[in-house]
Amino acid sequence: MTTPLPERAGRRCHNVLNSIAATLYFSPDLGRELAAVGIEDSNAAYFATRAAAMGAVGPGTVTATFYNFRHDLIAEHVPAVWRTASPETVLAARTRAVDATLRRLLGDDVVASKEVAEAAELALRAAEACGRSARPLYAAHADLPVPDAPHLALYHAATLLREHRGDGHLAVLLDAELDPVEALVSHTATGRGMTPKWALGTRGWSRGDWEAAVVRLRERGLLDAEGELNDAGTALRKDIEARTDRLDRAPYEHLGAAGVERLTELAKELLMTAFAAGAFPEGMIGKG
Repeated sequence: MTTPLPERAGRRCHNVLNSIAATLYFSPDLGRELAAVGIEDSNAAYFATRAAAMGAVGPGTVTATFYNFRHDLIAEHVPAVWRTASPETVLAARTRAVDATLRRLLGDDVVASKEVAEAAELALRAAEACGRSARPLYAAHADLPVPDAPHLALYHAATLLREHRGDGHLAVLLDAELDPVEALVSHTATGRGMTPKWALGTRGWSRGDWEAAVVRLRERGLLDAEGELNDAGTALRKDIEARTDRLDRAPYEHLGAAGVERLTELAKELLMTAFAAGAFPEGMIGKG
């Protein structure tokens, strides 16, 4: 009989793996590799890197699957970016950037360690239970081959689990009737999302868009006069995460309680090493 997972164990495991996957998007190695194939704009680089697994898709597909980016920002770069570098070229550059990023953040000894190999095996085992239906970003990445090198396989598995949860999360946001900017504002208000400066600087929305979303959330009874989550807003965000947990439970139930605990432990050690090496910019997370 499978041991039941402790409450939120899957979410905690995902959060660590998600952070490992996210290191790529703040890495100078990614910018260097994409510049080498002609993609120098940082927005174009992000859209291409994350969307390439879906092929040479148009801006509508990227907007639908990324959710909280302004469509006009995406349309400035997609599909034009595919005329600069094909999805296959971008994927190859991404693999080179992942290799360089993990070696720089973790060190060659850690990259070659048995712990990284064990973490990769566990994460891939969890991903075996992910489902493709109604999960376009996950399904596209699931069609990619698993790299042979353990550190690249770990990154691949972390990406699968990241996108699997993310696809489900978008369905929950839609059901909660939070539009892209409202989702950003309410997440920032929890203190665990990007600061308004980072959200506006990367997602393409204006300060006016942000303030209008604050007004809508206040009128809906989710924010107080200071723009903080009230009891109803806090309850909604907690419910969103709980419902996302339910949609994302399969991979972690498949791995089992002991496997999830071990994968979380291994991934935390790797993430702390990456943090110490400066994997993420300061001041990105919070309300300020």
